[in-house]
Amino acid sequence: MAKTKTDKPKQTGYISSKEKWAFAIGGCGQGMIYAMMSSYISDYYVNVLHLPLMFVLLLMLLARVWDAINDPLMGMLADKRTTKRGKLKPYILYAAAPIAIFTILMYLSPNLDKTALMVYSAVVYIGWGMLYTMADVPFWSLPNIMTPKADERGNVLSFGKTINGIGSAVPEVLFLVCGFLIPVLFAGQDALTQEKRKYLLMAIVTVGLGIILYVRTYFHVKERVVIPPKTRKPGEPSTLSRLFKCKPLMLVVAMGVLSSGRYMVQAAAIHVARYGFYIGPDLTTLTADERIAAISQSVSSVKTIFQICAIVGMFGAMLFMPALMKKFQYHKIVITTCLLGFVSSIFTTLIGWFTNNLYICIPFIIISCIPLGVINNISIAMIGDCLDYMELKTGFRDNALGSACQGFVNKLGNAFATCGIVLMYMFIDIDPAQMLSSTAVMAATDLTRMQNFAMFSLVSIVPGVSMLLCAIPMFFYKIDGMKPQIEKELAEKRKNAGVKIEN
Repeated sequence: MAKTKTDKPKQTGYISSKEKWAFAIGGCGQGMIYAMMSSYISDYYVNVLHLPLMFVLLLMLLARVWDAINDPLMGMLADKRTTKRGKLKPYILYAAAPIAIFTILMYLSPNLDKTALMVYSAVVYIGWGMLYTMADVPFWSLPNIMTPKADERGNVLSFGKTINGIGSAVPEVLFLVCGFLIPVLFAGQDALTQEKRKYLLMAIVTVGLGIILYVRTYFHVKERVVIPPKTRKPGEPSTLSRLFKCKPLMLVVAMGVLSSGRYMVQAAAIHVARYGFYIGPDLTTLTADERIAAISQSVSSVKTIFQICAIVGMFGAMLFMPALMKKFQYHKIVITTCLLGFVSSIFTTLIGWFTNNLYICIPFIIISCIPLGVINNISIAMIGDCLDYMELKTGFRDNALGSACQGFVNKLGNAFATCGIVLMYMFIDIDPAQMLSSTAVMAATDLTRMQNFAMFSLVSIVPGVSMLLCAIPMFFYKIDGMKPQIEKELAEKRKNAGVKIEN
């Protein structure tokens, strides 16, 4: 029998494989740039620029206070405006060049006196954060308007976060390569100058590649679910009120805040590499130049070990997330993996204390990194589900503002990690200016055993306790089992409102 016009196959998905990859590759580029900041800015400020520890602490805290205002403002702006180029995609173009410029400025190491250098660093750091918000909030909101299907959206976000994580490893590879290459190319120069050259080179390469990958997203993804702006009537809740009254969303935010310690694994790894472990020849037998090269290579090697652990644990978990997210409820995945990570962190800490052997810790560090990949993937998908729930209950769809919550939580977590690192320097009485200067460079072997272990705790028990705490809100997260019904009712509500979904 010949097919009639009414025999069209039922729409089962909206996003093609090509479009899914386009979004993920954009996330890869974005991941490179964000990792260049989040994984190294604390080491650069503290050990290379030698900015006062209290200044770095206050800068991170005050910047996050500003983000508490800036992120929601960006979300509300993106939700209310639709340009000729689209609703969210144009911000990818607008923010790309400024972010590239400010990332390089961040690692430029200008020759200024201490006060001027602090002012310069504060302006560039806060400016970078504002520009990144301009790009980050709309980018991770895109899947919410690429498809109306919750499972498809979750799959795109999970895949995008996985490739984003792979992109974040690029600066780590550059750090390893530069750690061996810079001492050879610039032999005879002091260690501090070599560190400045290393970070600037890393920033230039990362930005050059990352921005190209990020911008191409604009040309290859489609906005399909653009809900017309709805005017708030007297008596209806305000935008922020809707967010705060959405209990599932607040539970996801609470999970993100309590899991802030997970950022220590990446942010503190470079500090542990400098002051926790030394891998290499006996330093007492080396010349001054050989000592500088040996310490630089040790720092690169130890940092790489942590990065490999993160890749195997975190990115390994990400690869399985699409399948797990289809089979299990999101909150149960979080609870199970976080408890596993906490137990593993205890073993990591005990082994580190009793043996001081990094190699024995490796399997447990890998297991401890599994929840990092899970939370990175699943939290933004959970926010998408919460926005569905909120739209069903209120009639408003605050895509960008919801993603702003995720962006704020991420930056808050990185700030907490940096503040924790700075406080540890103060607590164990390490003066970075004496550890790495133009006249001398000290290794982990020059510190006490207690100082070594205190630094190691930043990537062992501290993230573990954070994983335990962040599982608590998930016991109260109830909408996972309601998703099919929410999607069905929401589709009917949109149909009645005349909202059309493009193919």
